[in-house]
Amino acid sequence: MIGSVVVVLVIVVAFVFGLLRSVRVVSEFQRLVVFRLGRIQGNKGPGLVLVNPLTDRVNIVDLREQFLEIPHQVAITKDNAPISIDFIMFYKVIDPTMSVVQVRDFSGAALNIAATTLRSVVGDMSLDDVLSKREEMNGFLRVRLDEVTERWGVKVTNVEVREINPPPQVQEAMTRQMSAERTRRAAVTEAEGQKRAAITVAEGQQEAMILQAEGQKQAAVLSAEGERQAAVLKAQGLSDALATVTGVAREIDSNTMLFQYLDALRQLAASPATKFILPMELTGMLAGVKQAADAISNLQGAAITTNGSSAKSL
Repeated sequence: MIGSVVVVLVIVVAFVFGLLRSVRVVSEFQRLVVFRLGRIQGNKGPGLVLVNPLTDRVNIVDLREQFLEIPHQVAITKDNAPISIDFIMFYKVIDPTMSVVQVRDFSGAALNIAATTLRSVVGDMSLDDVLSKREEMNGFLRVRLDEVTERWGVKVTNVEVREINPPPQVQEAMTRQMSAERTRRAAVTEAEGQKRAAITVAEGQQEAMILQAEGQKQAAVLSAEGERQAAVLKAQGLSDALATVTGVAREIDSNTMLFQYLDALRQLAASPATKFILPMELTGMLAGVKQAADAISNLQGAAITTNGSSAKSL
């Protein structure tokens, strides 16, 4: 009786254990590669998957993108310079079945193929290209690695070189070269600044000379215009004065002119000067004076005669 109970319990436990082993819950980012009696049955998932724990063997494959760190590898460049390089490889499983069937240890295989591919790529590049064309080297590594891992059902999505360490002698030479390059750039920048400053000063002087010439031109034009207007006004004033004198002279008779000449001679006689400037009309003036004196004498004689005749009659 007890033996029968034990047998039943063992059967129940085995059944429960088998049931638990036969039910698998597969996540969205996972796939189950099922082998039944050694033959591939394909991949299953996601969700609830039932397997036979007696005949089926399963492998869980992660479909998420993963990375693999490649440690420092010493490679020799095209110009025989040894350098140490490490990089990171990002990959993603595309075909879960091939990733299980075609390769046993993907990480180990990827490390070895990455090291050999790195040496091959660096060997085709010079040291300057390795240091300056990192993006190009990343592209070469990704293409070469993807060509190899494609047959394993794995896609290399990206490769990033993290650190490049050239030999100490090369680093010292690079430091000196960088210092010389910075000195050259500083000299070029200073020369460019001096050139621009000289150009700016020359342009400023040119503009100042142009403005000064324009100012002198305008000043000369204004001065000439002022002189012209002054000359016109002076000529107009002289013309008006001559017209006035001419008009007044027309109204003055010969006796008035004679008296003016006599007044002028009187003023000359009173002057302390020893030299006199006499007008050419002096002879005509003297003749006019003589005529005036004779007229005055005749008037006086006629007055005396008239007075005598009057006295005799009385």
